[in-house]
Amino acid sequence: MGKALEQKGGREPEGHGVSCGGWGLEREGDPWAGREGKGDPGRRGDPWAGREGKGTRGGEGTPGPAVRGREEPWSSQPRCLTLGRWERPLLVSAGWKHRRSCGDYFQLERSQEQAPALRPPRATGRDGSFQALGVGPALVSALQSLSITQPTAVQCRAIPALLRGGNALCAAETGSGKTLAYLLPLFQKLLSRPSLGPTWPPSPRSLVLLPSRELAEQVRTVASSLGRSVGLRVREIGGGRGMASVKNQLRSDPDADLLVSTPGALCKALRKRMVRLERLYCLVLDEADTLLDPTFLDLVEEVLMQAPIAHSPKEVADQWDTKTQLVIVGATFPEGLGQLLSKVTSLGHFTTLTSQSLHHLLPHVQQKFIRIKGSDKASELLQLIKDQGPSNGALLIFCNNASTVNWLGYILDDHKIKHLRLQGQMPAAMRAGIFNTFQKGQSDVLICTDLASRGLDTSRVELVINYDFPSTLQDYLHRVGRVGRVGSKVPGTVVSFVTHRWDVDLVRKIETAARRRTSLPGMESGGLPGKRGQLRGTGIGPPGWTVSPEGFFISHTDCV
Repeated sequence: MGKALEQKGGREPEGHGVSCGGWGLEREGDPWAGREGKGDPGRRGDPWAGREGKGTRGGEGTPGPAVRGREEPWSSQPRCLTLGRWERPLLVSAGWKHRRSCGDYFQLERSQEQAPALRPPRATGRDGSFQALGVGPALVSALQSLSITQPTAVQCRAIPALLRGGNALCAAETGSGKTLAYLLPLFQKLLSRPSLGPTWPPSPRSLVLLPSRELAEQVRTVASSLGRSVGLRVREIGGGRGMASVKNQLRSDPDADLLVSTPGALCKALRKRMVRLERLYCLVLDEADTLLDPTFLDLVEEVLMQAPIAHSPKEVADQWDTKTQLVIVGATFPEGLGQLLSKVTSLGHFTTLTSQSLHHLLPHVQQKFIRIKGSDKASELLQLIKDQGPSNGALLIFCNNASTVNWLGYILDDHKIKHLRLQGQMPAAMRAGIFNTFQKGQSDVLICTDLASRGLDTSRVELVINYDFPSTLQDYLHRVGRVGRVGSKVPGTVVSFVTHRWDVDLVRKIETAARRRTSLPGMESGGLPGKRGQLRGTGIGPPGWTVSPEGFFISHTDCV
């Protein structure tokens, strides 16, 4: 292994890996192939021996240990074993706060090759096509022109529910196809209702609100490709270029059917009466966990207060006095979501759609954790980039702040490694087009902050490196979601450098969840109140609904 993983005696540490499935450590093109050390340590003295048949949630694939460790048998856990509720897991990372643990590592193996979103949902009586979900022929033809023929599991559940009307909260893992899950029913409704003609200030019929200009540009591109085929107009406004630019964008197409915007630009336009929201049929808050953090919370609340949000499905269906259908989308949800929503609508009429994989570690992505000194991180990163090679797909390097992004960029410049940088402190003119350039393959290495971890389509990426370990488990899930997405050719790999003592606390939670095969702790769904008729509770809810481990009231027909 690289310099950072060498032990005092000059030999590599033997590998420890928590494998949630029995796939081998070595595979063609794997940057870790041949670097694992001695591999399977054998079963002599293994405390798990004789218990392999007792598991109830064993992984798929070829036989093998669930935990691949050093010569100590305790660090290897059979993949078919499920720990008891009160059984304490044995963690490889338990001693990682000691200074002598540097050089240690373990990895979570794949339990399946296919993304959970691509698995067919439970029987629903439908044939699994977009037509059966209620999507019209014009939109189906537009999808086929984009080579999209089969819906994902999330789309199979979300599209019919959103077409029925009513406010909805859609919670599913990253990379599962949530964008089309809300765009298709939104367009279907726009096509069924004639436009009332242009007005000034412009009053769009639907609005998608997103936390970053890059994500807004991406959603606008997808929406435009669909809308162009069915005669719907899509307009995007973003901040950072001055209000004169926003005004020109709105004037160029005041009759837009869908407006895609960031909160800052939209609020400035609302305050200057450049746009109105009285005619909104649908309002989508995408990447809700970011939109509702303190940076955007007041802006999002201002937008919600100016839209005529519906309180029930009947108000959405009213042809003469149509109210706005509110759709909230995300992979994780922040505290305070219920409090905000209660100001603008009734929580008792929300439809909640979740996936079985919500808040779980992605089972098809290999994840490696390396205990490493901060001074060794740069050399190990360069070794990983060298091992990746130019023919093994794109590479994302995540840092926690803009200064580290710039500093790493100088390091890569010194080593003649072509790359791009993306961070929030860049001027708008500099940020514009950086991610598009990366998506088009003009550069295979992108150094970025968490700006690039939310929602952006990174199907080209095969390796993610957390140069700085994320500060929250939510951020970790979003970063891991940059690989193994719907449309990716390979499941991908994530490598995380674990440097600080507070990083170890999060790694222990991740390893514990992997060994128990449970959701990550502390990922409740936004602090929604537990009163009758609301989304979260203590066993009291609408008839025929149950409370999930994540705290949602979930209809069995709406769970993917």
